[in-house]
Amino acid sequence: MTSSIRRLPRRRLLGTHCLGIPAVVLALSVTIAGCAGAGAGARAGAGTGAGAVDAARSADVGTHAASGNEVSAESAPTLTPTHTPAQLPGLGTHTLSEIPANARQVVLVTGQGRNSSASQVVLYQRTGTGTGTGWEPGAAWPAHNALKGWTDDHHAGDLRSPIGVFALTDAGGLLADPGTKLPYDQSQGFTIGGTGFEGEPLAGSFDYVIAINYNREPGTSPLDWTRPLGTGKGGGIWLHVDHGGPTHGCVSLEEDHLEQLLRTLDPDRHPVIVMGDAESLER
Repeated sequence: MTSSIRRLPRRRLLGTHCLGIPAVVLALSVTIAGCAGAGAGARAGAGTGAGAVDAARSADVGTHAASGNEVSAESAPTLTPTHTPAQLPGLGTHTLSEIPANARQVVLVTGQGRNSSASQVVLYQRTGTGTGTGWEPGAAWPAHNALKGWTDDHHAGDLRSPIGVFALTDAGGLLADPGTKLPYDQSQGFTIGGTGFEGEPLAGSFDYVIAINYNREPGTSPLDWTRPLGTGKGGGIWLHVDHGGPTHGCVSLEEDHLEQLLRTLDPDRHPVIVMGDAESLER
């Protein structure tokens, strides 16, 4: 049975997940679109998640409904940066230039290494007004990314997370809306089973998800299957509940941390995610 809270328009609701899931062990709802591996690198609109749903649908394991909307991508004209924000640690000139001028919330995901699946997430919120204002950091949370680390040129099934800056506009999950201001789609389509790369159970991984706008259509459910950059570039890159192991391309957080993030993100503050390994983000 599927109930919807602030139900979003859907089309071709079929995808893959960003969980570390061998296809032979997946026990998924056929409609789940998850963090499956898709990928054009950050600078070209990269990003994918672990794709359990696509694994069930095709060989493209690891691509969920994230959109090819890296902030600097041509497909996201509304996110064109006009100035460089100050006081976001660990970010180089190129990365900073991709952050849109109107962004007042930045989810910074810093990977431990190019080939590492371990990372850290910090939410920064812009204080004051004008271009000279600073950023207030929240707590630092441990996270997982893709099994093989990061890439600037993500493709479906490469088991790497895309590097880049992407808008965060839509959320959903198996559980009811926890109180987010983002459009939220509650659906049984977020059901998942099976085990991950380290044998950990995947059940509950999609209790809450936030779609990362890599190769997806903004303003739709995370389950939407639209891939503006084509299926080869992957998609379905999500922030979702951590299952204790690497993903196919998504970023995963402990459930209480993800719930806090959902309650804090505000579309009026134009939230974006900046993600990649530490060395790449310093460019």
